[in-house]
Amino acid sequence: MQTGTEKLRIREKIGYSLGDAAANFVFMTMILFQSKFYTDTFGLAAGVAGTLLLVGRLWDAFFDPMMGVLADRTNTRWGKFRPWILWTAIPWGVAMVLAYTTPSFGMTAMIIYACLTNILLMTLYSANNTPYSALMGVMTGNSNERTSLSSYRFVAAMIAQLIVGGFTLPLVAKFGQGNNAKGWQMTLGLWGIICIVFFFITFITTRERIKPDPQQKSSPKQDFRYLLKTGPWVAMFILAFAHFIFVAMRGGTMAYYFDYYMNKDSMYILLQNVGLTNIDSSSGGIWHYLLNTFGLIVDPQKSNVSSVCFSLFNMSSQFITVIGVLFSTFLAMRFGKKAVAIVGFSLTTIFMCLFILLPANAVGTTFILEFIRALCYAPTIPLIWAMFADVVDFSEWKTGRRITGVIFATILFALKAGLSLGGAIALWLLSGYGYKPNSVQTPEALQGIRLIVSIYPAIFLCIVVTCLAFYKINRKLNVQIQDELAERRKAFKY
Repeated sequence: MQTGTEKLRIREKIGYSLGDAAANFVFMTMILFQSKFYTDTFGLAAGVAGTLLLVGRLWDAFFDPMMGVLADRTNTRWGKFRPWILWTAIPWGVAMVLAYTTPSFGMTAMIIYACLTNILLMTLYSANNTPYSALMGVMTGNSNERTSLSSYRFVAAMIAQLIVGGFTLPLVAKFGQGNNAKGWQMTLGLWGIICIVFFFITFITTRERIKPDPQQKSSPKQDFRYLLKTGPWVAMFILAFAHFIFVAMRGGTMAYYFDYYMNKDSMYILLQNVGLTNIDSSSGGIWHYLLNTFGLIVDPQKSNVSSVCFSLFNMSSQFITVIGVLFSTFLAMRFGKKAVAIVGFSLTTIFMCLFILLPANAVGTTFILEFIRALCYAPTIPLIWAMFADVVDFSEWKTGRRITGVIFATILFALKAGLSLGGAIALWLLSGYGYKPNSVQTPEALQGIRLIVSIYPAIFLCIVVTCLAFYKINRKLNVQIQDELAERRKAFKY
């Protein structure tokens, strides 16, 4: 009889982690580049693009709870959650290409096409990622194993983010050869193939071990009513909403920050110092050849200085984040998940606010400040997802009912709602400050860009820290919950 306390093999942790790596090929493209794709390549006004993103992501958010209810009631020989990862893999890859294709339609038809393909991609994202996230809650009931599994997951996610952040724009330029629309389509096609392979591996290597009481009878209405009485769920719901407003606002604006605010001569000097210019191309050897193949070398006209510098910024930041994530399990076991998360988010808020003080030519300082911010933020990433799984256990402990899919789906609803609102707010603010695509920006527009990558998102991180202060599942309570649930499961008769 499995009680859910078994340890997981490394093979299974790695297999599970690849599912989130795949998800981040969509997620980080959406966070870092979707806004700029819609304004500067697809040709939409910033206000229209903001509304379009809001509609697509809000639909995705509202679909998550429905998907959670459906996943909880799915019964196959593979389990409840794993089958959805398999079923959605190929449609996911196709939708990635469609969502980043620029057709030759009239503007009204273009807006409709963008809206429909974005909704399609978001629907498949939800149908895949909601069961995937819930899967962590049924692979093991051991809190330390969950924290370890979450660390594996987010190391893989950070590596995927490093790839997406570092190679997307250079590949768009390389594949497009001056035609960005073609470049985006081909780049997302490549990312889509990688996603499909990773999802198949996740499905094959993982197992579901924790099952609800077979005598448990429930209705969706009853499930949601119990949630509202669960304090830790309320705290995590608000936290996820505010957290991903911050993620969308800052992530979606950094490309504008490099393209329009930072001094191009200063960026070129930094890239020259790290060997990413064409000056020594004849003697750079195989390493220089590979960098040039992926578009990570400044061209002779210096027209891609911003994109190469932004790619270096993303890759180096994600590398620092991976290092920070590796320490999350140790820190959580030493100090507790809640304490580490509070300190990490508080320091992230402080260092992010300092970006407003940086002049346009302080490129090196910008990188250093980002490294410090990323190192403070990194341990919080896997820990909050492990805390979501702890909420599932808390709810079962209090009510006797396990609703893994519904809890993760509602948290994902908050996440998606935060993403949609954060992305829309960023674009609406850009429009309000007078941003004009592919133009020299006014001082007011530049100030708006600086505020959206620093002060404005910091407001929402303050809400995150407040939610953590009210979250009451500490290390001692977690151990008590695990022990009591393990005893209860011994009496289940399947």
